[in-house]
Amino acid sequence: MTEQDWEVLLSRIRDGKCTPFLGAGVDYGILPMGGQIAQEWAAEAGFPLRSSDDLASVAQFLAIKYKDANYPKDKILRRLRQEVQPDFSQQNRSLDCIGALAELPLPVYLTTNYDDFMVKALVQAGKQPRAEICRWHSGLRSIPELFRSSYQPTTANPVVFYLHGSAQYTNSLVLTEDDYLDFLVNVSRNQKILPPRIQEALTTTSLLFIGYRLKDIDFRVLYRGLVQSMDGSQRSLSITVQVRPPDDCVGDPDNAERFMNDYFGKLNVFVYWGSAGQFAQELRDRWKALR
Repeated sequence: MTEQDWEVLLSRIRDGKCTPFLGAGVDYGILPMGGQIAQEWAAEAGFPLRSSDDLASVAQFLAIKYKDANYPKDKILRRLRQEVQPDFSQQNRSLDCIGALAELPLPVYLTTNYDDFMVKALVQAGKQPRAEICRWHSGLRSIPELFRSSYQPTTANPVVFYLHGSAQYTNSLVLTEDDYLDFLVNVSRNQKILPPRIQEALTTTSLLFIGYRLKDIDFRVLYRGLVQSMDGSQRSLSITVQVRPPDDCVGDPDNAERFMNDYFGKLNVFVYWGSAGQFAQELRDRWKALR
């Protein structure tokens, strides 16, 4: 990112025209990553394919093996509850990214995580957040809708919108391969599934993707199937935070980095090369300097 990119991003944040988009990587050091859980399950259940680190694939296998679509969803929630819950009132480097985002004057936060960490961080920052889920299948429509009331998100009362479900509702989780396909098909066929205020955030604000990798199905489904399907003519600079790829590539990491720059460039997304924590620290420093 150039100084000009930072100037634009900070300007959008100041005007409340930026929307953080949180993936699993923001929870690194707090919760186990999907690949780790997938390998645990694959070893336990005798997963027969090579993609034993692909959580959606392994979860699909469990759903078929046990003839219950909610079995892997109950299982992952039990697994996540085993972890020590973070204390947002204490200093913790693993919470730096979520904490830095909570300090920003933004009305909407989107997440594909199931946990309530973003909500707790916003409370710790002195705000009064509300949580809402995406009703991506008919079984969720009986849950009272936040946006049916007079509520409108503000910087003091922001909304955390759970695109892939919340731990509060097991059947809201997007986890298996079938879930991802159903989510994409249902949302693309009926954009009314997304509240107008969330559609507005997707189409008119700068999107800040943090905690995703290029190969993550979450990112590909969301960006190619959801974000690009909407009219984004009013949306300006969007950014993805990516760790430089020595681990995920074969051969020269510089070639892999050029490929990823080209890939995101075609999507009109700029790349910040670094960890979520590094980005959060630079963002926090630059935001304080601007203020």
